[in-house]
Amino acid sequence: MPSLKDYEGQRPAWCPGCGNFSILKAFNEAMVELNLSPHQIVLVSGIGQAGKLPHYTRGNTFNGLHGRTLPVATGIKLTNHELKVLAIAGDGDCYGEGGNHLLHTIRRNPDIKLLVHNNQIYGLTKGQASPTSVKGLVTKTQPFGLLSATLNPLALAIALDCSFVARGFAGDIDHLKELIKAAVNHRGFALIDILQPCVSFNKLNTFQWYKERVYKLDDDYNPEDKTNAFKKSQEWGERIPLGIFYKINRPTFEEQIPFLKEPLVKQPFKIDKLQELLAKFF
Repeated sequence: MPSLKDYEGQRPAWCPGCGNFSILKAFNEAMVELNLSPHQIVLVSGIGQAGKLPHYTRGNTFNGLHGRTLPVATGIKLTNHELKVLAIAGDGDCYGEGGNHLLHTIRRNPDIKLLVHNNQIYGLTKGQASPTSVKGLVTKTQPFGLLSATLNPLALAIALDCSFVARGFAGDIDHLKELIKAAVNHRGFALIDILQPCVSFNKLNTFQWYKERVYKLDDDYNPEDKTNAFKKSQEWGERIPLGIFYKINRPTFEEQIPFLKEPLVKQPFKIDKLQELLAKFF
């Protein structure tokens, strides 16, 4: 039986009060309650403060390029779909540099889980506007206010029939933990957009700002109703909903590929076939 001690990683270097600490705590508790040991999971991350999370916990880890988290996570899942594969990204990393990969990962529907630390700012590079920053936000690189419209990741995911779409809040660890557990237990691609206040560079979307606005979706809310889910995803401002917005059953990418019924890592590998192929290029 795994324990929280099994998930003790390096000492975090995040700013004091950062919302990432809460996400790390929720993640570790979720893994323990799911009875998953570190060797059973793979954490894939890119660049950014969110991308540091795998260093501060335990598990198999691949830390790659900015915005390229999902292709790597997909490749790992195709190679060994018996592993629990989780992608960790920030709003800039995933919705900005990695936006195109997000679209096509949703289309493919591999059985991987994406946790996006959405602080509505680029934190690691000192406070530039990200795709989820509000229009008009003044930053060091947008001194006259952000001119671009704000990206709505939930509406985008629902429109593309993402099989699991949810929103959590770093200020509610217990609720976030349950969302992570539900995502891991879901068969297919799962997106959890996590509202994560940046205490250093985002002075608008603070913990207090969110606490005055967030609320949980009702128990009678039907996540299979796409029209209503899309409508809920538009709600932002005075009231911000949390929970599972949309959930459907779709065939996963890996189960639609016949020769992947047995994980690649368990299939016999003949070096002579590879040598024959490589010889054709020389």
